[in-house]
Amino acid sequence: MISTTINLYKNAYAGLSRKMWLLSFVMLINRSGTMVLAFMTLYCHHIGYTMLQGGWVVAIYGIGSLLGAFAGGKISDRSGFYYTQFLSLVLGGILFIVLGQMLSYLAICICTFFLALANESFRPANATAIAFYSTPENRTQSFSLVRLAVNIGWGIGSALGGLLASINYHLLFWVDGFTNLAAAFLLLAILPKISLAQQHQKPKQKIVNNTAASPYRDKTFLYFLGLQLLFAICFFQLFTTVPLYFKEGLHMDEFSIGVVMAMNGLLIALVEMVIVFKLQGRCNHLILMCYGALLMGISFLLLNLPFANGLFLATLFMFFITISEMVAMPFMSSYYIGRSNEGNRGQYAALYTMAWSAAQVIGSSTGTQIVQATGFFNLWLIIAGISFIGAVGYRYLSKQNNHRKLSFG
Repeated sequence: MISTTINLYKNAYAGLSRKMWLLSFVMLINRSGTMVLAFMTLYCHHIGYTMLQGGWVVAIYGIGSLLGAFAGGKISDRSGFYYTQFLSLVLGGILFIVLGQMLSYLAICICTFFLALANESFRPANATAIAFYSTPENRTQSFSLVRLAVNIGWGIGSALGGLLASINYHLLFWVDGFTNLAAAFLLLAILPKISLAQQHQKPKQKIVNNTAASPYRDKTFLYFLGLQLLFAICFFQLFTTVPLYFKEGLHMDEFSIGVVMAMNGLLIALVEMVIVFKLQGRCNHLILMCYGALLMGISFLLLNLPFANGLFLATLFMFFITISEMVAMPFMSSYYIGRSNEGNRGQYAALYTMAWSAAQVIGSSTGTQIVQATGFFNLWLIIAGISFIGAVGYRYLSKQNNHRKLSFG
């Protein structure tokens, strides 16, 4: 039994390139300092602003990330993913530190916007880098390895963030800033430079079910983005209204909130790669996204259960939403990358990132407004309903794809 489990884990991590491991290590260093966004609504509340104002700050981050993702995709395709990642990490690190010095609401909003613009331009470039360092056969594994690094870092950052917030909220910004800067220079030190010519010289790979030269003319991809918007609106409650509910509805302190949030990264670190290994090639990616959306809806409904023990309820919710994330999200990246090529991959990644950023704007602003107007109970019902609609949409898109394969096969 033990040897079987060991072999399962060995197989789950087998076949990945050395550069993928190095890139994942860079992400681990960067994300180990990720704590500002998770605690932003609580930070704004702590320094005297309302819950709604805190939600708008996170929404402004989403607006900046929309533009940052668009710019990052364009720059990555035209100038290369290597230095796009480096510059994004450096500028983001500096702006995290600057944001921590801002006290007026207007200054916080402006600085948050420019931080998002710089920081989120990293994502399309990073997705292009992952595609470059991987093969079609191990692409989902490669994305999962990076997610593994990100979530271990997220777990460390959340737990450390809860501790630092209980001491002094301003420490969050210093740690987030310096880990960004450390990751930037680590990337230069351990990963060889990849020029734009090298980036475009990689052997052409088969594009799945896609004849569009541009993501803007790929109707299936655009429909997929609409479903991503619904999924992400629900998922981003994890960073805005959920921490507020833990504190105000379940009466948990910052340290306990940080520990529960860290559980998300810990579970992903322990089992996601194995789940991906077992599911890859055996299940339709869109059906897996359908299951993930269903599980996410269930996780939010759990928050309305009348448990007296707030910590238990928070842990139960985190367990289910993490399973939802592990079943769906690794295959989302693999799905859209498979529809792109070396010349337009940054633009595909940019639109995908922009869908998540738009969801952050919508989810952050409307979530807090719904709470203020009707309370947390109704918010969780609405979010669960959106999740279930998304699940139906993924199922429909899967059927449409299968129909096209039968028609043209």
